[in-house]
Amino acid sequence: MRQTVAERSSAPFESRDLQICQRVFDSIRTKINIAKDCEEAERIAAITVELYRQGVRDPDHLETLVAAARGLFEKSH
Repeated sequence: MRQTVAERSSAPFESRDLQICQRVFDSIRTKINIAKDCEEAERIAAITVELYRQGVRDPDHLETLVAAARGLFEKSH
C-alpha cells in the first residue's frame, strides 16, 4: 500500500502548489454550488491547503479527501 500523506511540510507554497489547491477548491465549490466567500468555502479551502501541506499532491486524490472531510460525496440514486 502506497503512503499518501507524508509529514507536514512547512515550506512556502510555490505557484504550482497554489494552482493545484485553487483548481481543487474551484472544482469542489462549483460541484456543490457555493460562493467563494461563504463559511463553507473557507472550510474547504483550509482543508485543501492542510491536506496538500501533509503531502497529498495528486489533485484527484486531494479533491476526494476534501470532499470526504466535508461529507460532500454524491449519493447514488
